[in-house]
Amino acid sequence: MKDDNRKHPFRDSQQDVKAVREVPDTPQTRAPAYRLAFTDHEFMCREELRPVRLQLELLKPQLVMDERGIESTIVLFGGARIPEPAKKDTARTETLAELTKYYAEAQTFARLMTERSMASYGRQNVIVTGGGPGVMEAGNRGAAEAGGQSIGLNIVLPHEQAPNEYVTPDLCFNFHYFAIRKMHFLMRAAAICIFPGGFGTLDEMFESLTLIQTGRMNRIPFLLFGKEFWQRIINWEALAEAGTISPEDLGLFRFVETAEDAIAAIDAFVSTPCD
Repeated sequence: MKDDNRKHPFRDSQQDVKAVREVPDTPQTRAPAYRLAFTDHEFMCREELRPVRLQLELLKPQLVMDERGIESTIVLFGGARIPEPAKKDTARTETLAELTKYYAEAQTFARLMTERSMASYGRQNVIVTGGGPGVMEAGNRGAAEAGGQSIGLNIVLPHEQAPNEYVTPDLCFNFHYFAIRKMHFLMRAAAICIFPGGFGTLDEMFESLTLIQTGRMNRIPFLLFGKEFWQRIINWEALAEAGTISPEDLGLFRFVETAEDAIAAIDAFVSTPCD
């Protein structure tokens, strides 16, 4: 991150961080109370500091992406367990083996969109994924194949996962709070693409749809890859027939099958700002 050009006359924090390393070693200077608050790990992780940590986790990626000049993103959500087609024999189920085609579509889509993005010097429509394996890897991989940058929003989980190798290192972020991570997925979103996935993908999909449905977010292209998959696991029409959603809500998204379908849908979309 860039060091700002300070215009005030006060001594900056980095100077004091260096200075305290040189103080005499005494019982007083070894005491936790003597540590600078913002360098005190134990203090920063206290329960009472959660509001500060939430703010920092929102602010750090925001500043980095602003400094990189990123203006808009294309969001890819999808399953971490879907392998690339060359490894379909390692899939845990027959269905996962069949879904490897969507790894390939995510990779192609990200490559094509990144080629377009590079016409704006990589500032607009930058691919962003969760930074993990499966469909996320495919998205970052496609962007790398095009020679462009892509974002990975990883999160600390008990049993996973290092970021995939295709995320642009300077745009690879790690999160503690799911809620802040979701905000960063959507803050710059120019389109949302949902590939087959599990609980995490469903959570991301429905939260995003809810924000658009309730007018908390502008309508943007909202594309579900794999009509058969999504209609099999969710009875969308039943929700409308029951009255728990409006029939018009079924128009908030559309199904696509290929990268080319998705790009055509994005190009044809007419923006409708929220009230």
